[in-house]
Amino acid sequence: MSDPTEPPRQLPLVLAEPRGRKKPPRHLADLTEAERVEAVTEAGLPGFRARQLSTHYFGRLVDDPAEMTDLPADQREELVATLLPELMTPLRTMTADRGTTRKTLWRLFDGALVESVLMRYPGRVTMCVSSQAGCGMACPFCATGQGGLQRNMSTAEIVEQVVAGARALARGEVPGGPGRVSNVVFMGMGEPLANYKAVMGAVRRLTDPAPGGLGMSARGVTVSTVGLVPRINQLADEGIPVTLALSLHAPDDELRNELVPINTRFSVEETVAAAWNYARTTRRRVSIEYAMMRGINDQAWRADLLADVLLSHGDWGWVHVNLIPLNPTPGSKWTASDPADEREFVRRLEAKGVPTTVRDTRGREIDGACGQLAATES
Repeated sequence: MSDPTEPPRQLPLVLAEPRGRKKPPRHLADLTEAERVEAVTEAGLPGFRARQLSTHYFGRLVDDPAEMTDLPADQREELVATLLPELMTPLRTMTADRGTTRKTLWRLFDGALVESVLMRYPGRVTMCVSSQAGCGMACPFCATGQGGLQRNMSTAEIVEQVVAGARALARGEVPGGPGRVSNVVFMGMGEPLANYKAVMGAVRRLTDPAPGGLGMSARGVTVSTVGLVPRINQLADEGIPVTLALSLHAPDDELRNELVPINTRFSVEETVAAAWNYARTTRRRVSIEYAMMRGINDQAWRADLLADVLLSHGDWGWVHVNLIPLNPTPGSKWTASDPADEREFVRRLEAKGVPTTVRDTRGREIDGACGQLAATES
């Protein structure tokens, strides 16, 4: 057992998926509507069955083949096996906030563990989803980052987290009565832009009109990144107006190199410039995520520097700072800031005209920070 007083080992930065991992089974949510028709016809079945399956999965949120009564009984099993294989099994679901926050630990087909969180607020429901099993970004204060990267998740594995949450809401399993998922944030396990193709496939499935997808608004989808600059620029050109959230955590290269190792590849200046370009191109305001860590990045002068870095690109409303009280991992030297320091940090940013909020810390008693539940289970 490791000594909790020892500093965390510095893992290498990993941008590419480890080789030799088996791929998850192909699923309807991996495919475009045209590709679904092709898959069904290749199986010797009528092409229109693909749309029926899509309606069951995305529209009716059905997971029991027996309920798919418009499919011929003699073809139903084959259709479901072809396009609706089981992708993940729930191992544990923990609740907080009187049941309105639900965190689920999933086992994927190869034994990898990932987490998703459903958070119900008055007027909206947000799903926080994972995009990788583990993470290769090696941020020392993050439970997932200290576990390393196992593999990328498929588009369908990402989508299934949202569909599972939608089913729970539709079935009245979450206090507040039946409802629907209105927002999805890619802030669970993994670095979304390091799994770019699958994440963009998932964004399209979430926003495709029913029955091709869940029919969500792209403005309700937030994609988070630690700052893969080439991918941020690629995302800006996709033509899908998702919200970009940049996990900055420090306004200076010296500290950010330690906290967010990708900064050794792309500096604070380059990273913020890419975020500004995203806002300029999409006309969508960028969220700057900043985990407040006691005595490390919460000094008042760093608040001033953060404001200066952001405002160097102008104050035309392109950016918003989201301060996150750190949810510490057991035995870690990384702890949440003193509330007085947090208030002064907010005051300094707002004094310079930078819109700032402090994130609602939901799910703290259920290891709310992503990676904590998987770390204790594995």
